[in-house]
Amino acid sequence: MQRVSAVRIAYVTETYPPEINGVALTVERAVRHLRARGHQVDLVRPRQPGESMRCDDAEWRSFGLPLPMYRDLRFGLAFARTLKRRWTARRPQVVHVATPGPLAWAAVRAAQALEIPLTSDFRTNFHQYSHYYGLGWFEPVVCDYLRRLHNRSHRTFVPTRSVRRELNRKGFERLAVVGRGVDALRFSPEHRSRSLRTQWGARRETPVVLYVGRLAAEKNVPLALRAFEAIRTAHPEAQMVVVGDGPMRRRWQDDHPTVRFVGPLRGEALAQHYASADIFLFPSLSDTFGNVVLEAMASGLAVVAYDTGAAGEHIDDCESGLLLPPGDEAGFIAAACSLALQQPRLGWMRAAARQAALQATWAAALDRFEAHLMDAAHAMETSDARTACPA
Repeated sequence: MQRVSAVRIAYVTETYPPEINGVALTVERAVRHLRARGHQVDLVRPRQPGESMRCDDAEWRSFGLPLPMYRDLRFGLAFARTLKRRWTARRPQVVHVATPGPLAWAAVRAAQALEIPLTSDFRTNFHQYSHYYGLGWFEPVVCDYLRRLHNRSHRTFVPTRSVRRELNRKGFERLAVVGRGVDALRFSPEHRSRSLRTQWGARRETPVVLYVGRLAAEKNVPLALRAFEAIRTAHPEAQMVVVGDGPMRRRWQDDHPTVRFVGPLRGEALAQHYASADIFLFPSLSDTFGNVVLEAMASGLAVVAYDTGAAGEHIDDCESGLLLPPGDEAGFIAAACSLALQQPRLGWMRAAARQAALQATWAAALDRFEAHLMDAAHAMETSDARTACPA
């Protein structure tokens, strides 16, 4: 990709490491990429527990509060006038909003008041979450909130073509597909660990089922756990490992004593857990993408998932994994049992999954993101600043 002129970018996010979740890690990667390309990134985010205050040219940590249903996650609080003062003193050429909370609204109002080009990410189907907490009636309200926020930006980035189609139907405007990538060196079959499998009580032919992700109601994890129980009916020696944490962990751990809940992992430990399993179950219907699907594929796992998000974008059904129509729970369980039955003979599918993941590079995804961001930085200078954007 041709080198672009460096610009100053205000990057606003309500989740960032040390929090561990897909959005936080992807945002951190985007910020690193932009800085490595020579751009001056003013990171605006909430301060995490135990972190010191910070307010300099590179980062401002706002006051934060825990989310009611996710006490280990926080949202940021700031007045628009505070950001206006910051950006008047050191004006960015574009403001990018990665998450849709109160901090985002303050950034949107400040950017509009200062007439600074604005972009946003649509990363999470928050409007769908209400169904999983007995608040289905609230979905239109949340959807309207998200639409009003994102339609104030010059461009909203989405991860897949299917998400763009769905949001277009809901009245979201100026959507651009940028995709996601995977680190195929970090996540690789090369990290398979015989000692880890022995620790799990798994022999070479033992099916090991893996789930990686947040343990919360909207992730539909009970379906994966039911699929594992069905597998154990035919394969009593089968093992399941769950990586992650969340508000439902204790309850599900108590309900499924034969499943290993190992908590959140990062780095080499996470890579080894992926590569040492055989089958990856991803039952979520609420994720816009699901980075863990690509991580599992890169690790050489046979994946069972619904035909949405990353799975729908990157899995060739019956070749590099198994895809089910969204909501087909019986089909999902049957597919998991089928792969477990074939576990010693799944080398071809696991190799195909790895090859498919190799096509999804972070370099390409981040270059697309950067190019769209640079285009938006000059939006005020063009007559077509608010026209629809191609993929």
